[in-house]
Parts: sequence; C-alpha cells; structure tokens
Amino acid sequence: MTHTARRIGRSLALVLPVVLVLSGTLAVTMVPWADNTPSQILTASAEDVSVPAKPRATQDLLRDKLLSELQQGEAPGAVLTHLQQEVDRRPSLAEHCVGIARALGRAAVDAYGPTKAQSFSRPVCDTSYASGVASMG
Repeated sequence: MTHTARRIGRSLALVLPVVLVLSGTLAVTMVPWADNTPSQILTASAEDVSVPAKPRATQDLLRDKLLSELQQGEAPGAVLTHLQQEVDRRPSLAEHCVGIARALGRAAVDAYGPTKAQSFSRPVCDTSYASGVASMG
C-alpha cells in the first residue's frame, strides 16, 4: 500500500507544478483586458526605446490638468479662474488660452449640458469658453 501511495505522490509531484503553471499562464492570457493580437506584441517590442519621449508642451499639460479638474467635479467657473491665473502667471500661455477655454467649454457641455454649462461663462480668453459651449450645444 505504501509503495502505491509513493508512486501516486511522485506522479503528482511531477505533474501538478506543470498543470499549475500552464493554467496560470492561460488564465492571464485569457482575461478580457489582455490584447492577444500579435501585431500589438510586435509593435511594443519593435519600439526604439533608446529615443527619449518628447516632453509635452506646457499648454497641453495645462489643458489636461484643467480638463481633469472639470471631470473630477470642479465647477467650470473655478476651472476658468485657474486658467486665468495660469495665463496671468505665464503670459506665454496667452496664445493658447482660446483653445484651452474652448476645450473646457466642450467638456462642460458633456458634464452639465449646454444650458447649465453656459451659465458658468465668463470673459476668460475673449469668451472662448462660451464659444466652446455653443459649438457643442
């Protein structure tokens, strides 16, 4: 009896780790968020990692920050105030203020609807916020 139990134990000791590794690998590759297309894998590995990423422009960083504030529930009026403060602090952003304010207006329409979004309008960047609201409404 002990000889048979030993043989079964040895067999399990050899087979069980292989089964666990294979099932774990299959489980990870079969999750819905894993992209199983070979082109995605090839593109990721074919990238030239020696080339440093280009730094993002200040206006892009500011626009993304302000849009994030708006999406996190900050009132559009407060976000417009932050935009005006940044333009006052860094005058070089003035040429990008119109585009940023329009993007904020469009995002406010998505969050609040056209009527409520328009109620937050103020004369930041030559009323570009209102222009963004109007283009979406």
